Amino acid sequence: MGLGTLSSMVAESIDRSTAEPPRWFPATETATRVLLVRHGSTVHSHEGRFSGRNDLPLDSHGRGQARMLARHVAGLAPVAAVISSPLRRARETAQAIAEQIGAEIEIHDDLVEAEFGEWEGLTISETHLKWAEQLAAWLVSATAAPPSGESFVDVEVRSRRAIAEIVGAHRHQRVAVVSHVTPIKTLLRIALGAPQETMFRFHLDTASLSVVDYYDDGTTSVRTINNSEHPSESPD
Repeated sequence: MGLGTLSSMVAESIDRSTAEPPRWFPATETATRVLLVRHGSTVHSHEGRFSGRNDLPLDSHGRGQARMLARHVAGLAPVAAVISSPLRRARETAQAIAEQIGAEIEIHDDLVEAEFGEWEGLTISETHLKWAEQLAAWLVSATAAPPSGESFVDVEVRSRRAIAEIVGAHRHQRVAVVSHVTPIKTLLRIALGAPQETMFRFHLDTASLSVVDYYDDGTTSVRTINNSEHPSESPD
């Protein structure tokens, strides 16, 4: 079976609305475990600004977060691959993980943060002053988008494509996927089978770790959401 065929099968399985019944007891088969990592902090993180396609580096706090997170992920070995958004803040976080586990970074363009268009770099308050109606629509509708930006539906389409390709390429392995708030929240919502408004019901800290198991029958199991407690020293 070729990789393309396997990826297509995984995509169909993940998208299936009639997947196997939900699980109650722990699964007995092997899953593909995806460690969803939000990048470390940048200057925008502390100021609460829309941070989409800019290429800001990690700030000093973010670099420290990345090092601690990398030690945490290394302790979950074996990690077969480190896959990152192409944006600098994600790549720098992924590099810290890759150095800890002795891997190379793979870049996946579909893991990039949402395009916030004209809202880029603004706070919610600043955005509300000029785009009150558009902002209100964006907060309640998956199809609404910032001016010159992406909707949540747009992000979902490429997030589904990314996870299908990643799971298909790393079947039954553990992989670290370094991305951003919107794609990670989208993947968690899909894995939970939750409605769109769930996106606004949980928080993702910078340098946080969320974990999802993907099974061959199309079912998913969310193991962790927003773990930001990482060891401050290297394990013995």
